Amino acid sequence: MSRQKIGYVAMVVREYDEALTFYTQQLSFTLVEDTPLGDGKRWVLLSPPGAAETCLLLAKASSPEQLNAVGNQTGGRVFLFLHTDDFWRDYPQMQNRGVRFLEAPRQEAYGTVAVFEDLYGNKWDLLELRKTDR
Repeated sequence: MSRQKIGYVAMVVREYDEALTFYTQQLSFTLVEDTPLGDGKRWVLLSPPGAAETCLLLAKASSPEQLNAVGNQTGGRVFLFLHTDDFWRDYPQMQNRGVRFLEAPRQEAYGTVAVFEDLYGNKWDLLELRKTDR
């Protein structure tokens, strides 16, 4: 039987360095790799704290079409789900680092959640799943 996983999720960004600053300083992501590829391109991988398997791959927009997608990669829906083992630890820390939440935290059948946006306006869920749902 084969085993698969999602390794990287590509996100189109306006500029590498501004995105790196946001994700490392405001979301406390770890810079896994930043390798120049020539012609201004870079291979930039980031991972959330404690999560080494799935990384965010920053891809600098290289066309007008890609630039138009920055901040709206899912048509206004939540794009990514940042799971946490302690919502009430991470939520105030993220607020203190300037992360903009679009709503108050709420309790759902699946766990505690609040929507926030990144520096480009992409929507994310900060989500602590109920223990039975993990």
